[in-house]
Amino acid sequence: MDCIFCKIINNEIPSYTIYEDDVVKVFLDIEPMAPGHTLIIPKKHYKNLEDIDMETLTHINKVAKDMYKLLKEKLNIDGISIVQNNGCVQDVLHYHMHLKPYYNENNGINVEEVFNILKN
Repeated sequence: MDCIFCKIINNEIPSYTIYEDDVVKVFLDIEPMAPGHTLIIPKKHYKNLEDIDMETLTHINKVAKDMYKLLKEKLNIDGISIVQNNGCVQDVLHYHMHLKPYYNENNGINVEEVFNILKN
């Protein structure tokens, strides 16, 4: 399978992974919309919302809540959007959830700086 997210899960492509368990991998988007833009992906390949099982979906939502808390504590974000695209607006055909932070003031930090803050 030629799925970029499956390659990230299998460590064939490096990532700024900030959390991982048996079900999901959480890493920073390398082309972030804002500092701390995070992706949550299931380790099992699901194309989209139609074929993901409820147990995995529930786990992803729990991890999203934990990651929101982490981003608030470590990056002092002022808000967040949680987005999951399907169909013609889905860039990668592997279910994934975006956590896009918002800041009242742009802090201008890059992905590597964000990774170092979140991992410490």
